[in-house]
Amino acid sequence: MKMEELVQEKLRLIFNNESIIFDKSRFAGGLTNYNYIMDIKGIEYVIRQPGGMTEQMIDRKIERVNNNIASEFGVNSECTYFDEVSGIKISVYIKGSKTIALSDPCSHKNLQAVSGLMKKIHSSPKHFPNLFDWQKELTKYEQIVRQLNGEFFFDYTKLKNQLLDFMQKNIKNTISVPCHNDTVPENFIVDSNGRTYLIDWEYSGMNDPSWDVAAYIIESRLTEEAIRFLLMDYYGQLLSASEILKIKSYMMAQDLLWTAWALIRHYSGDDFLDYCCIRYERFRKNVTAITLSSDYSIADMVKS
Repeated sequence: MKMEELVQEKLRLIFNNESIIFDKSRFAGGLTNYNYIMDIKGIEYVIRQPGGMTEQMIDRKIERVNNNIASEFGVNSECTYFDEVSGIKISVYIKGSKTIALSDPCSHKNLQAVSGLMKKIHSSPKHFPNLFDWQKELTKYEQIVRQLNGEFFFDYTKLKNQLLDFMQKNIKNTISVPCHNDTVPENFIVDSNGRTYLIDWEYSGMNDPSWDVAAYIIESRLTEEAIRFLLMDYYGQLLSASEILKIKSYMMAQDLLWTAWALIRHYSGDDFLDYCCIRYERFRKNVTAITLSSDYSIADMVKS
């Protein structure tokens, strides 16, 4: 059964209505998955259709647990159905909402909201049951690419080892707290009352909080001024050189990790080649530059 047919079957079963048609006319975005807004019995829902190969990349059982914990944090949208086998999820649509990506990820107001949510999550005593280890995730993605008979960039292994060597030399202290691990501005939702939510917890797990900070910076392509504001608002003080190097390292690690992720989507037939190349070219630029000088700025690293 095709995924679209399975989604429709689930909708009919959940809402006890055999006449429901899975309506994909209102696309609500997504890269890992595809989200659609549907009005069912007068209530608007976000229907998640899992993307290609996600069953091999994401542990949906863990995601379900973490999604519930995120709701306990008070930052998540209301989930009404979660199928940990297929990955289909149904959430209540947040009325009048828009993503921070659409409402300016660099504004001080949005930066404060993002910083506040991250601090709330990172300081929670309720922990996730899993660890997010980006190197293990990368190894898993690389294995899937090989299973698909895919190829890597000619200098992939050399530059990856260059990054790992840089991180081994420069990352001295890490901690493990609840992290979202995919803090793209599209995952921060602001409702009509100005309340901000953080959605899509499939990559969540225990990790160093700097990973989430680094992710928002690079995914939002923050300006130099916005970077300074976010770092001061989140950390409350000027960072040490070692903490800055940790953020830089995680920015490069994310470009490398999501390059491998995009290669999986590309070799499984989805249109992700441009996305893949953009991320890898930035990784190549940054790992080369920072090896020459560790003072290479975060603002320059954001640029493609």
